[in-house]
Amino acid sequence: MLDDSLFDDPPRLVDADSGGLLRLAALSGAQVRAAAETAAEVGLDDLADGRPRAVVLLARPGVGPGVCRLLAALTGPRCPVPVLVTDTVPAWIGALDVVFAHSDDVGDAVLAESVSVACRRGATVVLAVPADGPVAAAGAGRAKVLPPRIPVPPPLSFAHALAVGLSTLGALGLVRFDAEQLAEELDKEAERAHPNHDTLTNPAKSLAMRLAERAPLLWGLDPVSTAVAEHGAFALGAHAATPCHVADYQQAVAERSLHRAAASVGSEADLFADPEDNPGAALRVFLVSARYDAQGEAHERGAARDLPGADLISPGESVRDDAVLRSAALAARFDLAAVYLGLAAGTLNGPGWPALAMH
Repeated sequence: MLDDSLFDDPPRLVDADSGGLLRLAALSGAQVRAAAETAAEVGLDDLADGRPRAVVLLARPGVGPGVCRLLAALTGPRCPVPVLVTDTVPAWIGALDVVFAHSDDVGDAVLAESVSVACRRGATVVLAVPADGPVAAAGAGRAKVLPPRIPVPPPLSFAHALAVGLSTLGALGLVRFDAEQLAEELDKEAERAHPNHDTLTNPAKSLAMRLAERAPLLWGLDPVSTAVAEHGAFALGAHAATPCHVADYQQAVAERSLHRAAASVGSEADLFADPEDNPGAALRVFLVSARYDAQGEAHERGAARDLPGADLISPGESVRDDAVLRSAALAARFDLAAVYLGLAAGTLNGPGWPALAMH
């Protein structure tokens, strides 16, 4: 049962958060800085020696799928190099290719095998994985391993994985990003979500309240936003036991019955509606919009016109119009909101809760 009074009672929040997850969720900026330092030490400059034939992003369970889809989306439709998101290396992998992978599972046998194959065939391999275990060992002496330096539970490692992936794509000249700018933006998002800020001014608490006790439909308005929505669904499942439907908005429109039901459901007016009186009221539509350019604004206007009762999740005007900054800030907000919701719903910090295991 949701105890939403917890949101605006900081002392009780601290007591409920016995694992310190809110503090750990606020370390995204620190994760980015640490990853940038590691990247500088490991050295990714040689990735720019020649344009690769392809970039392969290995999406392993955890934050990996959302990170990899976001990285692929950030390269954009005009990327001069094919970018493939997959869970294992393709049969054609070779010396002209670059492979990126993230995993919090040091014993991921499937990933270890993929790393071994890619290295044997001469591919350039970058790993955002812990330094110990079979995965790192599979690339020993051949892969560039960038382990996390900020200890957080695996479901909160999105920022580390994203920063390593961005460093890789940045070295290849496929994405432009500034690590310090990104870290600063994530620090600002964490400050906005501080437990001492009330629900009306705290975007993470506000989002948690809107998500509570509903079946969220997270519909992304462009590829970048849809990747963020995928991470949001992962965060809500990991921390708040909340199942979500995730789709690109055009795909959601094609699911006509669901879209029609969504169009009939309001937003704030239905916040306190009883789902037993109207099963459709249990649905809540969230239009996820990174909105970093004119096209994104147009998509947002069109979807809001179709679904006037939908909730809009966007980074807000305080975040610069930059796809990397806005998508990362939005992903961090989902992490923080999911932790708040999990604390209020009692789905965190139970006996043997696996999310508290550190790297």
